[in-house]
Amino acid sequence: MSFLDRQDAGRHLAVQLRHLCGADVVVTGLPAGGVVVAAEVAEELHAPLDVIVVRRLGVPFQPEYAFGAIGEESVRVLNHYVIRQTGLTSAQIIAVEAHERMMLTRRVQQLRANREPVPLAGKTVIIVDDGIATGATARAACLVARARGARRVVFAAPVGPAGGVASLHQAADEVICPYMPAEFYAIGQWYADFSQVTDEEVAALLDKAVAQMTGQASADARTADVVINCGVRLAGTLTIPEHATGLVVFAHGSGSSRRSPRNQSVAATLNRAGLGTLLTDLLTADEELSHAYVFNVRLLASRLGRITAWLRGQAGVGRLPVGYFGASTGAAAALWAAADPESGIAAVVSRGGRPDLAVDRLAEVRAPTLLIVGGADEEVLALNRSAQQQLTCENHLAVIPGATHLFGEPGALKKVGDLAAEWFTGHLQDR
Repeated sequence: MSFLDRQDAGRHLAVQLRHLCGADVVVTGLPAGGVVVAAEVAEELHAPLDVIVVRRLGVPFQPEYAFGAIGEESVRVLNHYVIRQTGLTSAQIIAVEAHERMMLTRRVQQLRANREPVPLAGKTVIIVDDGIATGATARAACLVARARGARRVVFAAPVGPAGGVASLHQAADEVICPYMPAEFYAIGQWYADFSQVTDEEVAALLDKAVAQMTGQASADARTADVVINCGVRLAGTLTIPEHATGLVVFAHGSGSSRRSPRNQSVAATLNRAGLGTLLTDLLTADEELSHAYVFNVRLLASRLGRITAWLRGQAGVGRLPVGYFGASTGAAAALWAAADPESGIAAVVSRGGRPDLAVDRLAEVRAPTLLIVGGADEEVLALNRSAQQQLTCENHLAVIPGATHLFGEPGALKKVGDLAAEWFTGHLQDR
């Protein structure tokens, strides 16, 4: 068994946790990847979502080898076997812990944005991660939950080795791990997409969860799951803020989905700027398994055009100007679709896009186009610079210094969202 991505893993894990659904349940995730899994669980159980932040204590001369972990509430878990094996001194242990304690405090502030943590006292606390390795951070997280007054602690992860899972039974009241392969080398080997999750994405998921639990989402914006019939039935999530001035359709890249935390993070930024968003898949689940579909830009663009036509037939949003936000191959599809003279697309934004896959159509694009590329994504940056020479419409290339293809560096994804919001609000409102 393997999972498409963390969202897929979260949906599988949520099924195993349905017996815990109740008013006294709080779901917490270990950042960063565990929060993506936890968000799916919290949605299924209709429970609040929060984080439990822990930090690994790495051996100074071999940082990936953990001799323990620390967490909030001054929790510390040490692996004395590793300490003896590596010959660590008390001074080394104190120095590593002091540094990691400072980093932990900083990260808690960044993820919660000075928001108070969800109370755990008297609650059943489900702690979720995207997988179990040694179990050190998981044990620390369980101790944090108990220090904050949890009545019952459940640790849950989609995959992990039998030994690592067994080691958690002393720390948690219940351990849920539906998949324990006999040969286990790394968590990422059980995911088709195990790409890095940024703190910005985690913060966006927490913001969304808080809004849903407090009713802010329904007060400020209407969000609905939709099914779009465009020759095939495609799923999507449509969010329309009050007094929306435009609507942006997202086209994700290969190996991703409409549930991508990266696109959800950007979409949340656009929603706060007063823009509606439609996060949708351009292929069915079966089609996504075939390269013949995944890289068929003409087909993807055709689907995007049909989705846009469907939107324009929907009451309340049909008159809003429409823009496209594309990533990777999805950016090629967005540019291809925007080149249709009947498309009426008001603006296009490409994030780490592959405009070279639509090179034959670039000169026909009339919509103002913003190309956003990471400065360290050298190959894609070269492709975008070349493609920019083919564009005859208003266009701009924005390079985010130091960012790689997935914009996983601190602050990089936030910059993407801010640039996209500025571009779309400037061009969609003019229509």
